[in-house]
Amino acid sequence: MELRDTIKVLDSDAHARDFDDDIRPYLPEPYRNQRASFIPSEHYDRNLGGTLGQSGGKVEERLAAMDTQQIDTAVMFPTSGLGVGRVRDPQFQTALCRAYNDFMANYCKASPRLKAVANLPVSNPAEAEKELNRAITKLGLCGGMLVAQAHRKNLGSPEFYPIYEEAQRLNTPITIHAFGGDEPGSEIFDQFICLHTTGHPFPILRQLTAMIFGGIPELFPKLRIGYLEVGCGWLPYWAERMDEEWEKRGKVEAPLCKKKPSEYLFSENSYYGCEPEEKMISYVVGEIGSKTVMYASDYPHWDMSWPESATILWNREDLSLDVKKDLLLNNAKRFYNL
Repeated sequence: MELRDTIKVLDSDAHARDFDDDIRPYLPEPYRNQRASFIPSEHYDRNLGGTLGQSGGKVEERLAAMDTQQIDTAVMFPTSGLGVGRVRDPQFQTALCRAYNDFMANYCKASPRLKAVANLPVSNPAEAEKELNRAITKLGLCGGMLVAQAHRKNLGSPEFYPIYEEAQRLNTPITIHAFGGDEPGSEIFDQFICLHTTGHPFPILRQLTAMIFGGIPELFPKLRIGYLEVGCGWLPYWAERMDEEWEKRGKVEAPLCKKKPSEYLFSENSYYGCEPEEKMISYVVGEIGSKTVMYASDYPHWDMSWPESATILWNREDLSLDVKKDLLLNNAKRFYNL
């Protein structure tokens, strides 16, 4: 069976090209004419002299790439905007997120195959709640994103409760995403390969730990939360580690976490992206079921699989047809409420 003839693949985590010149027209004064980069940028050659990654900016180019990968619909996240935590001024951060969300809403109007989540100003939780509402009810976006790093914020903190409450009320998901770059502890590295290897999983696992022990799934039992671009193979290990800590210290230090952390991690409302070639997918699905793991392409970033992507997962012999349908379509459809 050919993939495209069997199911319409829903990519849970693709990426927009969000250059300053794309965002600038949507920014108000005085920010619009700022000469410095909107987001303080790193100085690493992520694309190895242009030998890795795709451009993926123009709509027609993206749709053609999706056809090549046999992807029907893609949910897009920022690229540059993943570093929004580096923007120290919370008012500018809010304006930047609003401008990005306006830009993406217009970009997605070009095709019903294109969806996007809202970048939320993580350093300004009060405005993040308002922006989530605007993005879902006015712009037609399909979820909210809180970046995992570079902002000194704990996503399990009570200051984020209104965002989670609003997301639950709107029946829209909150996603946690990292950017694979500088973070506390990474100053020991002098090569980008080390930064990137650690720069996705460590920030995500820290925020997940904060949110579980902080009682977020307990306090907001209908809130869907997605932890993205770190694969899924770590889940059994981290759940076991968190359970052990909770059993010894949970009643004293994590009183809002009422159940074993693994019960929240493996619940119907905690979702995880997976990469199509991950060897651990079949094991993880055997441990927690197939209803909360979602295929992600990561297009057009340099570390994605290209030109194969969804077909890698589709051609695997260690996953049943029903599991493949869950990972490639059903779970993301349910998560994003599409």
